[in-house]
Amino acid sequence: MSAQPCPCQSGLTYAECCRPLHQGTPAADAEKLMRSRYAAFVLQNIDYIVHTTVPAQQPLLDAAALAQWAAQTEWLGLDVLRHDPHAGKHHSLVEFAAYFAGAGGKRETHHERSAFVLANGRWYFIDPTVPLPSMKSACICGSGKKFKHCCGKWLTWIGRAGKRGSGGIGVQDRK
Repeated sequence: MSAQPCPCQSGLTYAECCRPLHQGTPAADAEKLMRSRYAAFVLQNIDYIVHTTVPAQQPLLDAAALAQWAAQTEWLGLDVLRHDPHAGKHHSLVEFAAYFAGAGGKRETHHERSAFVLANGRWYFIDPTVPLPSMKSACICGSGKKFKHCCGKWLTWIGRAGKRGSGGIGVQDRK
């Protein structure tokens, strides 16, 4: 697989692109993390999906359901539409479209605007589909701020924009 094109469609080989991230190298930015998460779904590397979600949210993920969905999905491509690397001091936003065929073979598009946070030197996906704390609670990223003044405000932005995510790549906004 190392000489094959990377599933994230970066134009690089898997060995040059997502494999090092899948083996533990931190992503340099949120776009690279999002691309590596797409590649992880293609390769059915659900442990990577879980470990690149905000640590406080990891126990809330249904890894078996994610694995089942990934196994039943034929991934057809990825387009990164927008990357806002400086949305906030420690936050970044990535908008993308992922193309796939589900269990029935129907071609679908998953369009998502995802929020990411830089915590302890690593980028993490903020999953809006799992139970979230109240806006006045401590933030899930461990910043010490209230959720509403930290990661929560980016999820509100995603909601206002009409797109909500699911696992950095998931089941929202299918066409």
